[in-house]
Amino acid sequence: MRHPAGSPSSRGVVHPRPFLLLSIRGEDAAADDEYLAMMRFAGVDREGMHRIRLTHESLGEIDLADWSGIIIGGGPYNVSDDPATKSATQRRVEGELLPLIERIVDADFPFLGCCYGVGTLGTVIGATIDRTHPEPVGGMSVSVSAAGRDDALFCDAPDSFDAYGGHKEAASELPPDVVCLASSPDSPVQAFRVKTNVYATQFHPELDIDGVRTRIDVYKDYGYFAPESAQELKVAALQWNVTYPPEILRRFAERYARD
Repeated sequence: MRHPAGSPSSRGVVHPRPFLLLSIRGEDAAADDEYLAMMRFAGVDREGMHRIRLTHESLGEIDLADWSGIIIGGGPYNVSDDPATKSATQRRVEGELLPLIERIVDADFPFLGCCYGVGTLGTVIGATIDRTHPEPVGGMSVSVSAAGRDDALFCDAPDSFDAYGGHKEAASELPPDVVCLASSPDSPVQAFRVKTNVYATQFHPELDIDGVRTRIDVYKDYGYFAPESAQELKVAALQWNVTYPPEILRRFAERYARD
């Protein structure tokens, strides 16, 4: 069983429970940039956010009571990939993640799935996850729904805000009891909530201009865009005023941090 450093389970005394970041990025530059950005925008340090790189190690046994909340970052995996094309690592990761997310949903445990979280959480709750609504790498305009206006993480968001993203799969339909919080012109589901505390965003709340430029460099040969267009995409990313998305991470961390 995993016990974070400083947790009641590991030392026998009460310390603030950290958040747990589950990473599916095998590439060091992208994985480390994601981790640093998640910590920075959530307002925590390494003691406040532990990371498991699922491409490098198995998930192991997770006791939800050890954590304030769980975050899943994005990456090159898609749950809708043809099973015949999935690597052994991807199959293992999904085989470990989906049962954990089922437990999270059952417990209504604080969860924020960023990009890949839409596919994994969406699969667990019976959403339609397919390739109908891809978005190119770069900026997008996200519009908050009427339901989003009443949500704890989105209630103070502008009616529309700029964000960075880029994905091959998305949720094209949600179950009726799931709350759609935001959309974009090319993707009808940019964020949703299950029950009270379980969230997913299609955009990346941890991405700023430096982060998106790093992702473009790292993933230029992964089929998201023509490799020769990488520099053009970096220039285009400068045209977007991405300031609000990190607020989602800050609110999530402040809302769910617990001793």
